[in-house]
Amino acid sequence: MPRLFTGIELPHDIADELALKRGGIPGARWIDTESFHITLRFIGDIDEGLAHEISYGLAQAAGPAFSLKLKGVDVFGGNKPHTLHAGVEDSADLRRLQAAHERICQRLGAAPDSRRFTPHVTLARLKDADPAALAQFVHAQSLYRSRPFRVARFVLFSSRPSRGGGPYAVEQAYDLQV
Repeated sequence: MPRLFTGIELPHDIADELALKRGGIPGARWIDTESFHITLRFIGDIDEGLAHEISYGLAQAAGPAFSLKLKGVDVFGGNKPHTLHAGVEDSADLRRLQAAHERICQRLGAAPDSRRFTPHVTLARLKDADPAALAQFVHAQSLYRSRPFRVARFVLFSSRPSRGGGPYAVEQAYDLQV
């Protein structure tokens, strides 16, 4: 039974730029550079038949290519932060692509995603991270902006069931219209 999700890969130079930010937070488990991505739709553990249907159905979501930009660094988890991430600048094109993935997955029988779509790139998983170091890191990185980058494809990823995910494998790539 594969564990699947859809996402956008980052250009190598931007992934390398994010990797340079690692360090300085005791209790942070930093994500490997090759695992950086923007999740569009977590699908989860599904049977092979549904996996094939979704893989085929996602080709219908291949709309126009668009540009994105990362911005800022923040945490998820409020008073008990669990994830350090880079944000993604608001994009109507990105929201449309994500909504198309949600519709396709639901139409084919996958359960609706219960989480609100908040595009981001996970930088580190946090467990009992030092609050002062975390606050200082987030403050120091709050003005981060990546260069704009072209999104010319999205991918269907698989992952092994593990805490924190990764490593991820590209099962299928879908080109967007240039």
